[in-house]
Amino acid sequence: MSEKRKLIFIVNPAAKNGFSLRIWRKLSKQLIDIPHEVYFTEKTNDGAKIAKKVAMKDSNPLLIVAVGGDGTIHEVINGIINMPHVTIAYIPAGSGNDFARGFSLPTDPLKSIDFIKSLIDSPATLFDAGIYTTNKSGSGVFVNSVGAGFDALISMKGNRSKAKKWLNSISLGKLVYTYFVITELFRYRPTTLTLEVDGEKKIYEKTWFVTISNQQYFGGGMKIAPHANARDGEFNITVVHNLSKIKLLFIFITVFWGGHLKYKEVDSYNGREISIRFEQPVWVHADGEDIAETPFYVNISPKSWRLIQNAE
Repeated sequence: MSEKRKLIFIVNPAAKNGFSLRIWRKLSKQLIDIPHEVYFTEKTNDGAKIAKKVAMKDSNPLLIVAVGGDGTIHEVINGIINMPHVTIAYIPAGSGNDFARGFSLPTDPLKSIDFIKSLIDSPATLFDAGIYTTNKSGSGVFVNSVGAGFDALISMKGNRSKAKKWLNSISLGKLVYTYFVITELFRYRPTTLTLEVDGEKKIYEKTWFVTISNQQYFGGGMKIAPHANARDGEFNITVVHNLSKIKLLFIFITVFWGGHLKYKEVDSYNGREISIRFEQPVWVHADGEDIAETPFYVNISPKSWRLIQNAE
């Protein structure tokens, strides 16, 4: 049975160097006859704070639409996790947009508004989320993936690079990550990973990175976890270890179509509760946002948030 939802937009105007704001100005013209509220983020974590505040003050059914990149939807879901009266929708206006790919949503922001308008009061789908806990930054929620090691280092370097802002302005933001993959490849030293999955300990020598995935994609379209399913109550875990720098580069290329799983240096399996510890502390990302260093702990939160999707 459908339910009448109040429509809320949370817009990150800075996403993709202002592309999100330009998109919003176009989309807002299509909402003149539809009652709605709009909030704009100004700094990191505003998306979570705004979403939580809006959801806490109104117990009626809400549809909160995040407008921005994967970081924006990451923040918004952190603000409304386990709030059954809130449903999420998404307009992708960032540089990666793995959330849209992974949850079978339109990747064209101009098509997304028509999609959302047609489904405002449609039944929602329940999805799992992950909860991460670190020693330094506390806990938080992720819906795409968390990872530690080389990929998290590249994510951190790219996110903090001044060049990314300029490259985003000409729709080439992903190049900054390619640059750091090449430069950091010759500096990074893989180290021993101790992984505990549902009580079973696994040790990997010379580990480049480990990724815990809730859905299939990360890194702007790379199919890191082809078997991940955000409704099955489990994570998909990928460990890349014991391989040369040259082979790592080659495997990175095959990740775009999921071809990396055929290599013996790539392990993949499922789990619900995971503890991650490296011999030396390494960077950790959650949904592409750098959050802390290892060690950290992850557990599943089944069916803890709602998303509108096309019924087809």
